[in-house]
Amino acid sequence: MESHCGLLFPTLYLSVLVVFVLRTCANKVDDEDYEDTVLNKTWVLAPRVHESDVTNILNDLLKGYDNKLRPDIGVRPTMIESDVYVNSIGPVDAINMEYTIDIFFAQSWYDSRLKFNGTMKVLLLNSNMVGKIWIPDTFFRNSRKSDAHWITTPNRLLRIGNDGRILYTLRLTINAECYLQLHDFPMDHHSCPLEFSSYGYPKNEIVYRWKKDPVEIAHQKHWRLYQFAFDGFRNTTDVMHTQSGDYVIMTIFFDLSRRMGYFTIQTYIPCSLTVVLSWVSFWINKDAVPARTSLGITTVLTMTTLSTISRKSLPKVSYITAMDLFVSVCFLFVFAALMEYGTLHYFVSNRNNSKKKKQKSKPSKSPVIKVRPGSTLIQVNNIAHLQERDDYGYECLDGKDCKSFFCCFEECRTGAWRQGQIHIRITKIDSYSRIFFPTAFGLFNLVYWIAYLYL
Repeated sequence: MESHCGLLFPTLYLSVLVVFVLRTCANKVDDEDYEDTVLNKTWVLAPRVHESDVTNILNDLLKGYDNKLRPDIGVRPTMIESDVYVNSIGPVDAINMEYTIDIFFAQSWYDSRLKFNGTMKVLLLNSNMVGKIWIPDTFFRNSRKSDAHWITTPNRLLRIGNDGRILYTLRLTINAECYLQLHDFPMDHHSCPLEFSSYGYPKNEIVYRWKKDPVEIAHQKHWRLYQFAFDGFRNTTDVMHTQSGDYVIMTIFFDLSRRMGYFTIQTYIPCSLTVVLSWVSFWINKDAVPARTSLGITTVLTMTTLSTISRKSLPKVSYITAMDLFVSVCFLFVFAALMEYGTLHYFVSNRNNSKKKKQKSKPSKSPVIKVRPGSTLIQVNNIAHLQERDDYGYECLDGKDCKSFFCCFEECRTGAWRQGQIHIRITKIDSYSRIFFPTAFGLFNLVYWIAYLYL
């Protein structure tokens, strides 16, 4: 009896040990089909998707699939939902009238042929799958050059949902046309468009529409707009009628305004200072011919150079811009300052020559100036000086009568004083110019800046 009991316990022990080992191996085999998943901060076992399962799904989807035919062909138009993420804008090339934009362009549509059943709801695929399914033939209508990013791999993303919903995104850098209206340059505002549509499918085949948030803008810290400030964007949907059909046109307008800092420093301030510099000649003695002439010619040449430089950053447009107007008026002020001295020197030299001729013809007589009654004549060192009791002691211009612009006294010429005529003293033109030129230039600037900045 004791021997039977001695044999029974080792047998039971071995049986229990074998059962435990078998159950442990079975649990290990079952665990290979599951993976640890965090669910509400609790570790649970979720079914693991094998690579062979995804491969089988893709093979089943592509079996008999014709990527040359759009979804729902002959039944209904394919609806393409689009949205754009703007990575950066700039620079804007005013001469070629184009701008550069870097975007992530996303399109989404439904293809019932790509429905599948499986443990995965969305298949995350790379660019290798793009050429095997139907993709919309979207193109950018106003692009001059478009580049897709291919480093280190093609920057494309493809996702296929189990309900047949497809998401396709890619990164593009586009040089798009933007026709700039430069009448208000450099205080101009522009709306640069980005247009896209289907190349070959009219609206009865493909219809585009915007998603809920159609455009997103990245941080503008690293944008290369330089001379421009970004004011916002707006998106529109239009239909273009052509001989081949009606096409849906999707457009995004980027509103830009030019910053004036560069042009203020490079053009406006130098032109204004050059005009002010030309006024220095009004305080130089009229007999200093070399000084006043060289100053006038220098300012004129400086304005010519500034006007040429200001046009280099612009296309050769045929109309007048705001900067052209300002530079032209500054040039006229500088040129008028030079002509003022030319006029003064001409009349003064003619008067001096006529006086010398009279002195040679009558050397024994002292020069006498006929004055208006009420003035006194003082003889000092054989030179007649005029002591005036009022402001009517104007000198007479030789060879000029009262019918001319410069009117004389009735004592200088026979005939009555003509009322209503302007009486200008030729030797006082510099004094008049010291007041007239700054006042006129100040009024011009007042009207100019109010008109272009606020009207």
